[in-house]
Amino acid sequence: MTALELPRVAHRFADVDGVRVFYREAGDPDAPTLLLLHGFPSASHQYRRLIDALGGRYHLIAPDYPGFGHSDAPASLTYTFDLLADVVEGFCEALGLHRFTLYAFDFGSPVGFRLAARHPEWIAGLVVQNGNAYEEGLSPIARAFVAERPGTEGSEERLRQMLTPGFTRGQYEGGTTDASTVPPESWLLDQHFLDLPGRDVIQLQLAYDYHSNVGLYPRWQAWLRKHQPPTLVLWGNRDAIFVEAGAHAFLRDVPDAEVHSFDTGHFALEECVGEIAPLIADFLDRTWA
Repeated sequence: MTALELPRVAHRFADVDGVRVFYREAGDPDAPTLLLLHGFPSASHQYRRLIDALGGRYHLIAPDYPGFGHSDAPASLTYTFDLLADVVEGFCEALGLHRFTLYAFDFGSPVGFRLAARHPEWIAGLVVQNGNAYEEGLSPIARAFVAERPGTEGSEERLRQMLTPGFTRGQYEGGTTDASTVPPESWLLDQHFLDLPGRDVIQLQLAYDYHSNVGLYPRWQAWLRKHQPPTLVLWGNRDAIFVEAGAHAFLRDVPDAEVHSFDTGHFALEECVGEIAPLIADFLDRTWA
């Protein structure tokens, strides 16, 4: 693919038990498949540049979780990480995705590891980018977040600060070497979705459920030790939420994992997609078969 060639990207919806799930798809379905699971407070749009970079050679699929992005956000649901995993599992079934390399970032890590534990046969490999599965990867900010419980004095007010434009922008620009590389539409689009009616309630429910992920860390680590999936770990080492120790911790359970550190923040693709995309392409080429 030359510099002037870009993949054709389709924007579609899949029905998962009555929930319309929006997703982006590029590439030949017969090519190695990369399932891109997004983080907070974003959606599949965070992968636009990566899809452009890799969609000409590989099959890329990026869904929006329910309550995020363009997907439905039914008020009748109780939003937990189990629910997000249930919907992504149903999404994979609906599309016939039964073998893929999993890209797990931020919220995509607890969603993705739940999916992997349910269907190890689906996982051809793991690409983990600032997606935590170890206690040592939790920063003081993250530990305070995990400790929040409903009804605790000041808890809801503290969590609502995470839904504000300043916090959203800070997640993107914090830790970057050059904040001018972060397009403002990235965090502004996130904020647009956060500000839609009812989305704040969804995010509060998920925030109060986050401790369930930490409780599952030993189970996911045991899964890694048992299955030894090909693993590529990519980490923005200036992430204020998930610190770099969480990247190297994967080597305890998957000694052959490849770990790469980048001088940037949480949303590492914003500043370093030019360095990261070739690493993913090489990884897919070597591990898919």
